[in-house]
Amino acid sequence: MEMDKLINRINELSRKNKTEGLNESELAERDLLRRQYISIFKQNFRQELDRIEIVDEPGEPTIKH
Repeated sequence: MEMDKLINRINELSRKNKTEGLNESELAERDLLRRQYISIFKQNFRQELDRIEIVDEPGEPTIKH
């Protein structure tokens, strides 16, 4: 699922939970969507960190995060 759609559905369920509550299947869906969101977030964050290079003095090796 695309990240924007994932966030929109999580927000929909959150709003519904605040107004009328969620049934068992919606609670399970919300938990699954949250786990997917966290997994995608971690993956994207790791990719960003992997692109960071620390450059030391000339002649010194660069250190990848």
